[in-house]
Amino acid sequence: MAHLTPRSAYEDLSDRLNRFPQGAPPSKLLFQILQMLFTEREAELVARLPIRPFTVEKASLAWKLGTLESRKVLDELAGRGILIDIQIRGTMYYVLPPPMAGFFEFSLMRVRHDIDQKALSELFYQYLNVEEDFIKALFTNGETQLGRTFVHEPVLSSENSLHVLDYERASHVIDTARHIGIGICYCRHKMQHMERACDAPMNICMTFGNTARSLTRHNIARSVDRAEARDLLDEAWERDLVQFGENVQRKVAFICNCCGCCCEAMIAARKFGFLQPVHPSNFLPVVDRETCSGCGKCVPVCPVEAIALVSANDPVRRGRKTVRVDEEICLGCGVCVKNCNIGSLVLESRPERIMTPLTTTRRTVLMAIERGTLQNLLFDNHVLASHRALAAVLGVILNSPPVKRAMAARQIKSRYLRWAEGKSRD
Repeated sequence: MAHLTPRSAYEDLSDRLNRFPQGAPPSKLLFQILQMLFTEREAELVARLPIRPFTVEKASLAWKLGTLESRKVLDELAGRGILIDIQIRGTMYYVLPPPMAGFFEFSLMRVRHDIDQKALSELFYQYLNVEEDFIKALFTNGETQLGRTFVHEPVLSSENSLHVLDYERASHVIDTARHIGIGICYCRHKMQHMERACDAPMNICMTFGNTARSLTRHNIARSVDRAEARDLLDEAWERDLVQFGENVQRKVAFICNCCGCCCEAMIAARKFGFLQPVHPSNFLPVVDRETCSGCGKCVPVCPVEAIALVSANDPVRRGRKTVRVDEEICLGCGVCVKNCNIGSLVLESRPERIMTPLTTTRRTVLMAIERGTLQNLLFDNHVLASHRALAAVLGVILNSPPVKRAMAARQIKSRYLRWAEGKSRD
């Protein structure tokens, strides 16, 4: 008779993480990462946590532990960036963020000595950059993606500035944020340990709102005012970094200032660009072939290699070069325009606007529908205990396009039937 191997706490935790629309495909490397970030007991406890924000009382009930012991565990996890803690009207709520953007990044957003960050960086590099299953699952599944590109505002002309909505401006996110936190760039910190980092600034990763408030409370990020955050935007502009932020209109949680060599999103955009792993801005660079000198200054600064020098097909000057933009993979960030000294590159509005989900809830539900994980949101016991949370999820579904509603209906029906069949066997 074959022996049954008991499931480990880390396998249960992996299952829990994959209830998110953006999960973490299980592999030997993932379990090694989780073992560095969680003790076995922590993995066992976190695997039982709900998807939606919860109180210490709900955790205590799920864990069958006393309130004081549960709070101690929750605060310890929040102190390491595993959980985000949010205070609402005097009550502390906790939420387990997805691996990315979430506790993977938070583990390297500061220098710490309780874990071997070099060993962790090597595991992240292998899991994200070599195995690729995680990056493919994160950035190439579904139409709605985690992040979007912010256009560099200084390159906008007075005319196309009229077409930029407030939520499309990184400056607006800064000006309206109640809390702003700055941490070490996870991507460059990881690559630094791999001896592959560029010389772009490290302390330039921005978080906002409740995420910033939690990270600064636990010294994972430092609190800054709007003026300093604006200065960092200017530094990103000077260093040709791309602003890549949360794909929502309201209450953006993060903006990364990305380089093409270290950033996971930019690397994925080069590898899988035709699948749009990162939503572009609503602008495209357009080349004036008559004035373009073919100097090539715009080519190396493009983080996704969307620009190339090609023959100008000039019958008079046969060796003349000009620039070609691959519109299918262009992010519309404007870095190339900034580096064109003669004004031959300008930004123009895309023929069709890229739609941005209104809120995190809307984006999460859309991602869940497209990735076949909607049932994890609807049938999480703690979600059903909150009429407001359930109403928010159903509201997104009912206001979705017909195709998305049909996809959601199939997922709900399938999950309900499996649940009902299980009940009938009890």
